[in-house]
Amino acid sequence: MYTYQTQRTCSRSIDFDVVDGKVRDVDFVGGCDGNTKGIAKLVEGRPVEEVIECLEGIDCRGRGTSCPDQLARALKLVLDQQS
Repeated sequence: MYTYQTQRTCSRSIDFDVVDGKVRDVDFVGGCDGNTKGIAKLVEGRPVEEVIECLEGIDCRGRGTSCPDQLARALKLVLDQQS
């Protein structure tokens, strides 16, 4: 299980796991409850690289990032650690 401290978003952190290259058990701490639950459901069981490709670069209100983008950044860190 991983915990990623988010930056410049309403969520404070993201807890998630990666099992056999797939995203599992995503839980945003804070943030827009319905939106973050929706993101978590949509990425569940999908390959890490696919999730990164879909979510990377999404901006929220000119912040330069968003909760989905922060998840992509967290997943990229996991990939870097596994290399």
